[in-house]
Amino acid sequence: MPDDFALRVSFLAGLFVVLSLFVSWYRRGDPLLDAIPTVGFSDPILSYFSALQFNFDGARMLKEGCEKTRPGLFKIANFRRWMVLAAGPEQIEDIRKAPDDALSMIEALAEFLEPKYTLDLLNMDDIYHHVVIRSNLTRNIAVIFKDVREELVKTLDEWIPTSEDKWVKVPIMKTLQRVICCVSNRIFVGLPLCRNFDYQTLNLTFAVNVVKYGTIISLFPKPLKLIVSRMLSNLPSQIRQEIEFIRPLVEERFAKMEEYGKEWDDQPNDMLMWLMNEAKGVERSLEGLARRLLVVNFAAIHTTSQTFTQVLYRLLSNPEYIEPLRQEVETVVAEEGWTKAAMDKMHKIDSFVRETQRMDGLSLLVMTRLALRPFTFSNGMTVPAGTLVSVPFWATHGDEKIYPNPDTFDGFRFAKLRESEGSTMTTKYQVVSTSTEQLAFGLGKHTCPGRFFAANEVKVLLAHLVATYDVKFEEGKSAPRDLCIFGMRIPMTSNVMFRTRQR
Repeated sequence: MPDDFALRVSFLAGLFVVLSLFVSWYRRGDPLLDAIPTVGFSDPILSYFSALQFNFDGARMLKEGCEKTRPGLFKIANFRRWMVLAAGPEQIEDIRKAPDDALSMIEALAEFLEPKYTLDLLNMDDIYHHVVIRSNLTRNIAVIFKDVREELVKTLDEWIPTSEDKWVKVPIMKTLQRVICCVSNRIFVGLPLCRNFDYQTLNLTFAVNVVKYGTIISLFPKPLKLIVSRMLSNLPSQIRQEIEFIRPLVEERFAKMEEYGKEWDDQPNDMLMWLMNEAKGVERSLEGLARRLLVVNFAAIHTTSQTFTQVLYRLLSNPEYIEPLRQEVETVVAEEGWTKAAMDKMHKIDSFVRETQRMDGLSLLVMTRLALRPFTFSNGMTVPAGTLVSVPFWATHGDEKIYPNPDTFDGFRFAKLRESEGSTMTTKYQVVSTSTEQLAFGLGKHTCPGRFFAANEVKVLLAHLVATYDVKFEEGKSAPRDLCIFGMRIPMTSNVMFRTRQR
């Protein structure tokens, strides 16, 4: 018999179909939207078929729209409303410059993740953790690098027990998730909690559940969302678990703050401490801090592990890059040691990661916003309030005017661009830089605040891997195709063979 969760999902799916047909009037044509070209059906009822198609064939539909309208706008239906896609640099700039009361990132995020019912923060309007990430975390990358490297080496030794004469088969996605979770939480909560298997499992499953439940809840009208969330979600119990994990740390630190003031000798230099120092009001409670840590983990773990999975697949699919990368790592480490300064000098490592991001972004859409009022683009087209506005990732990343031979992977593309301009110190081509030509981390004031830490994790992981291991696909295997669903590009897991590097 189907389990209880399956029964509930089946019931809700059937209810959704009925509601979708009942509210099909929502798809009635709008003169402003009618003026924008459509990929798929534009009919109010048939547009639901296009919405379903996009969830499984979105890459092709977006490419079709870009080719037909570049530069310009086109639209695609989703289950709740129209999405208008900006395929030209001028339109991308329009989105970047738009004020939040016109095009809102927060409201767009709510469309997909339903944070009120999933992330469940005590104060949804307070995103103070972004400030902590931009300031404390980014500013301390060089200081905490030793801890990052130490945890990385230990965790890899534990999860990839290799020898020189024997290949070890590793389920790469599961392994990388554990590695990134442990390394990230070395900086988030410190030792020994970061190495607690149950604590890692909690944070890994919380992120998956947020996306799963958020996607389901988002399909329902607002009056039903709370009911659906209570029927499906186990997130409240996970929040309670997080509270119990961090309770000893928080209580001890608050006691010291009460005794010695906000600063004291040997104060931990980690995310939890930074949050405790920055939080105000209800967010400074044990529950508020637990929820924030879950949110930070949600943002950090899966995106970074999926990004490195793509980097590794690209490396194994193009093994000619392994030796040049090794040579760069060994040369730079001989001069700088394993430090943040060394990472900054590894231009080929940085280029390889950025080129992977250029071709294999984790989302088919970036810079997604919800129009809170009618918004007019610089080409004169206007979208009505309630329209989702976004940028197809491939609109610029696949533009041959920007990137010659855009369909060809060139791992050292950006390192060569640095050299061609005669300045290897330029930041223009770094993986963390953002522009209309590099959208992997977003653009403008809503650019990913944790990109410097995430990029550093990926780069040091790649550098350590090529310097330490021989690595290959299983015999006769190659990189699996990404799963593209609901606008996300998800790398599928594969077994990867490791052994200690033979010199």
